[in-house]
Amino acid sequence: MSRAVAFGDAPDDWRTRAVDAIPGGCSTGSKRPIALYGTRAADPGVPSHYDRAEGCRVWSTDGRRFVDCGMALGAVGIGYADPAVTRAVQEAAAQGNVSSLPHRLEVEVAEALIEVIPSAEQVRFLRTGAEATAAAVRIARAVTGRERLIACGYFGWFDWSSDAVGVPASVREAVTWVPFNDVPALEAALDAGELPAAIIIEPLVHEVAGDAWLTAARRGADRVGAVLIFDEIKTAFRVRTGGVQALTGIVPDLSTIGKALANGYPLAAVVGRAAVMDAATQTWISSTAAAETTGLAAARAVLAWHDQVDVCGRMAASGAQLRTIIGAALVDAPWVGVCAEGPPVMWRLTADLPERLDALVAAAARHGILLKRGAYQFGAVAHDEAAFADIAQALPVVVDALRPELQRMGDP
Repeated sequence: MSRAVAFGDAPDDWRTRAVDAIPGGCSTGSKRPIALYGTRAADPGVPSHYDRAEGCRVWSTDGRRFVDCGMALGAVGIGYADPAVTRAVQEAAAQGNVSSLPHRLEVEVAEALIEVIPSAEQVRFLRTGAEATAAAVRIARAVTGRERLIACGYFGWFDWSSDAVGVPASVREAVTWVPFNDVPALEAALDAGELPAAIIIEPLVHEVAGDAWLTAARRGADRVGAVLIFDEIKTAFRVRTGGVQALTGIVPDLSTIGKALANGYPLAAVVGRAAVMDAATQTWISSTAAAETTGLAAARAVLAWHDQVDVCGRMAASGAQLRTIIGAALVDAPWVGVCAEGPPVMWRLTADLPERLDALVAAAARHGILLKRGAYQFGAVAHDEAAFADIAQALPVVVDALRPELQRMGDP
């Protein structure tokens, strides 16, 4: 039975209290201890909760400081508690963050996004990436009058893209999944079964999608009259301000954006060609908090950052430095059996045996470095020379400490 805890009580075991009060212990699946540390979730010394975050550093509830390489699952591209973003959010909150009327910020930020996202002629705001992709799918179905989807990527937890327990089989059957970067599989899916409402893809998974794959998606959608959707939740405001489409020049009909758009504040959007976006007025896509102003104010501050600084270049450079330092330490310690792979802007740790990766991530946390287990590690503007030095000093100690244990597992 759970016990009531008054505000101001002395610190307790936050992980135990979380499991007691919250199903799974955390409302974000990727932040549960089992997701953070795998088989090492119960290891002593690994943090479960934080008190504050600033720049690229996080302070746990027991006062320890960590360099963060995951940056809130990629939602924070500039840095935690960035002063300009924080001021903008505070001002918006002080002026009343919602009312019975839409705020002018909704128009201002929409206009700014139209300037920087190639596919954007109109914008609808939402709060999360999952909402934005669900809205894009509904718009595509509304404009085409079709139901089937061709999909490749991860699109959140909503029914249309999930095979989780509780999702009706009939919903799952409406989606044809194709492998990433596989042109023949995409073309075969287009020619099989009923005509699709949309092709929806993540244009960066373990690498940026090849031009042949993206071109095949663009041409295929045009050929069968489907809507082409790019899920740029992770990639917009990171690979380029305008996303992968700005990098490649291959422009979808609709795009979904979020995460680094508002530097961690809850804001996402579906953007696209006006002729397609108009279908949003023919169906029902609405949320009371969709255009709440603190998220919009944060996005406006982020857009100002992108106007003044090569934010994406800075994030890529930081990501490359993180990958170089961590990757070199892993190459020098083959007994760990973990590799750093992928593009600098968002790279991942891989291992043949998950237990090896779990051991590395837990040991790094005990030495003040927060690594994301698997995908992805994200560079931020706030990653500085002091952070890189801390990682460079800690990683050799981490991998050396793992040597006796991991060598007992046998050759990686």
